[in-house]
Amino acid sequence: MCGVCGIAAPGVGLDGVRASDHVRAMVEALAHRGPDDSGVHATGAAVLGATRLAIRGLADGRQPMVDAGSGIVVVCNGEIDNHASLRSWLAARGRPVLAATDVAVIPALYLELGDGFVERLAGVFAVAIWDPRRDRLLLARDRAGERPLFYCLADGMVRFATEISALRMDPALRLTPDREALARYVRFGYFTAPETPFSEVRKVAPGEAVVIEQGRVTRRRYWRWAITTDPKRAPAPQAFDEVFREAVRRQSDAEVECGVFLSGGLDSSLVAAVAKDLAPGRKLRAYTLRFGEASYDEGAFAEQVARHLGLDWTPVSVTPDALREGIPELIRVVGEPLADPAWVPTALLARRASRDVKLALVGEGADELFGGYPTYVGATLAERYMRLPGAARALLRALVERWPPSDRKVTVSYLLKRFVAAAELGPVGRHRHWTSSTSPEHLGKLGLADAAPDTPDSDGNVLDVLQRMDLETSLAEGLLTKADRASMNSALELRAPYLDQSVMEFAASLPVEQRVRGAATKVFLKRYALRYLPSRIVYRRKRGLSVPLARWLREPLHDWAASRLGDHRLRTVGMDPEAALALLEAHRRRQGDHARALWTLVVLAEWVAWASDREGTAAGNA
Repeated sequence: MCGVCGIAAPGVGLDGVRASDHVRAMVEALAHRGPDDSGVHATGAAVLGATRLAIRGLADGRQPMVDAGSGIVVVCNGEIDNHASLRSWLAARGRPVLAATDVAVIPALYLELGDGFVERLAGVFAVAIWDPRRDRLLLARDRAGERPLFYCLADGMVRFATEISALRMDPALRLTPDREALARYVRFGYFTAPETPFSEVRKVAPGEAVVIEQGRVTRRRYWRWAITTDPKRAPAPQAFDEVFREAVRRQSDAEVECGVFLSGGLDSSLVAAVAKDLAPGRKLRAYTLRFGEASYDEGAFAEQVARHLGLDWTPVSVTPDALREGIPELIRVVGEPLADPAWVPTALLARRASRDVKLALVGEGADELFGGYPTYVGATLAERYMRLPGAARALLRALVERWPPSDRKVTVSYLLKRFVAAAELGPVGRHRHWTSSTSPEHLGKLGLADAAPDTPDSDGNVLDVLQRMDLETSLAEGLLTKADRASMNSALELRAPYLDQSVMEFAASLPVEQRVRGAATKVFLKRYALRYLPSRIVYRRKRGLSVPLARWLREPLHDWAASRLGDHRLRTVGMDPEAALALLEAHRRRQGDHARALWTLVVLAEWVAWASDREGTAAGNA
């Protein structure tokens, strides 16, 4: 795991001294991601830099990597899980790779296969390759989007970096907030590639390779989850056991100690159980978030799992003060807003875990791949709901909307209100509404146009379409962004075995009824998990990681939230601070549960404050 960055001027050439100084500043801005080593390499038209968190090949993993014969320069943020087989394949073709570090296979693989090299990589990665023979820069991101990569093309130069904040270390770069992208952030809570909060900065998408040469940008999607096209077949638990065990083995194969983020739910518990079964003599540490509010706290369940598996267990408590103090710091470090309330708690967990380990396994991806969200059940229920007479639907909606808000976690009233608010839309539209942070109605009151992209209903099975949409958007750009930015703030690498390519491809072959059947979710995965876990863990009601924002925004965080939402600088991105304060007041008076929307706006306000304070930031674009 690393941070990567660089400046290139294809076909133009660089002021080498000045560019090197800027890249060194970018490397310093990324030092939190890779404290073990750093390096900068300059050529005639490009300067590349990297920081390193050593996980594999501890002795010889220095970056940037330069091929002496061709002059190509490579930097990579990530881990190449199939490096051993790639070494054998390359050696048979006369390209031996001598360095032990896993990313050392990339230069030879690129020289052998050209741009197609990325399709042979297994693992998580964000790669940049400068090819002086062709005067071109290639950027690529892994299939699920676990590792980030941003770029900016301006004044004949392209700048790239793992985090936006590093791009801004070049004082010559002028950036303007992108109002339409920020409105979509307020709606959904994240930025979908290629968008970012700045008009000039683009993001490489999951499973995408971007080539920049002669002032042109060419984007190519080299992989997409094939759930909508793969034939479905009856699942074979033994076959999946071999696939999943190998995924866990590869992703925990490191020269450093390994831990696991353990919630006590099915997904992380299964990862922990398989990891322990693979290496029963290896010490495995587990880390769990704790909340004072009983309906949000899963610590007791996680402790039971840790005791059952024989793990060293460490709880980490979260308080309202942690959110107030943590959000400005995270935004300062990474340079972008993210509305997931668990961002700060995950950063706290990573900070504690980083005292013991450099690598931790997580359960991200299981819900999207195997059908775990209540919204997937809702998709089926909505079809039945729409068969009711219009008068009956209107009566039900009126009754549900009068249900008073609750501060408990994911209550029936909360789910029902979300359900009836969008049940009459098409499958894709209602799913986007159910999973959004802010409704179109509230966007209008805030002065923001509903700039959500037009997403017409797709042909094919509804569940297939919704799961792939979640994998490519809310998971890749929301949950995985949270995991990466939170963990790497403390130089901790998180790995998600469910997002191993072989696991994703197996999940794509599952029939609908093996994912969601009636009100039952993750049907196949739960049946498989009984091989490793007791039924009381496997079939415990899903709760998910969440934060008691509803109460905190009414009480301990209210005054802080009001101070942020009243910031006049919000007008530079088109938002009305008075409308935001009115929404906060309505929430405080329990006239509705607006916690998700308010948190999204608070984080935006913190980002606007950071962006406005930075020298060289222009006013928001129209």
